[in-house]
Amino acid sequence: MPAADAARLAAILQDRRGEIGAAWLDRVVTELQGRITRAEAEREQTDIFDALVGGLLAGGERLDAPSFDSLRSLLSDLSATRARLGFTPRETAVGVFALKEGLYDLAGRGDTERVDDVAALLRLVDDLGLFTFESFAAAREGIITEQAEQLLELSTPVVKLWEGIVAVPLVGTLDSARTQVVMEKLLQTLVETGSEHAIIDITGVPAVDTQVAQHLLKTVVAARLMGAECTISGIRPQIAQTIVALGIEFGDIRTKATLADALVAALRANGSARTAGAVAGA
Repeated sequence: MPAADAARLAAILQDRRGEIGAAWLDRVVTELQGRITRAEAEREQTDIFDALVGGLLAGGERLDAPSFDSLRSLLSDLSATRARLGFTPRETAVGVFALKEGLYDLAGRGDTERVDDVAALLRLVDDLGLFTFESFAAAREGIITEQAEQLLELSTPVVKLWEGIVAVPLVGTLDSARTQVVMEKLLQTLVETGSEHAIIDITGVPAVDTQVAQHLLKTVVAARLMGAECTISGIRPQIAQTIVALGIEFGDIRTKATLADALVAALRANGSARTAGAVAGA
């Protein structure tokens, strides 16, 4: 829209601010039903209204115009906050779309020119609502990704079992992303502890196929490059049969049925024969 039209729309909003704001606020409070207080909604509404009018007065023709930078930033921050607090997309977008409530009343009070102006404002509100929804979706996606990474970190612990021996107890599916995390954490722990033996326990892995086996082999090779020998434990009868049926070769990688057996073997390889005997006897 031309700058003159934008200025006229800003004048309409300013002249009718009271009635537009009242209808807008009532709708937001009703829709959110106690999720935020009326005072909080009013503060947010004031910020959005001021940024919208300021952008129009600066000659904003489209929402992506530089004059609306402040408004877009405000809506992005609001959407991100709503996403972190667990609001739904509807609850977030209603804070913008409810602005239409006050505009609808204006459409029937003036001449054709006023109706055209209100229609332009309604289209602008639609753009604001869509931008808010997209910002919310992006923020929610970022939160989900961050939480997934945190869960991945928590689900792949590396523990020190004995002096010079660490273990990685795996639970659940082993995919490429998780293999990378396992490898990084294992290598970091090997450096920090100076361990020479690593046990990768797959007791909690529901199934082993060719892809899982390849992931395990990559982890073992990476550990060996750091000077550590690896043992794969948790080879249950079903897992052993599957490995044989698939023709998977672990080569010279040591495998054990249980984590205890792998620990005994690592202790013996480490020269702790007496301790290994005690562990085996237990």
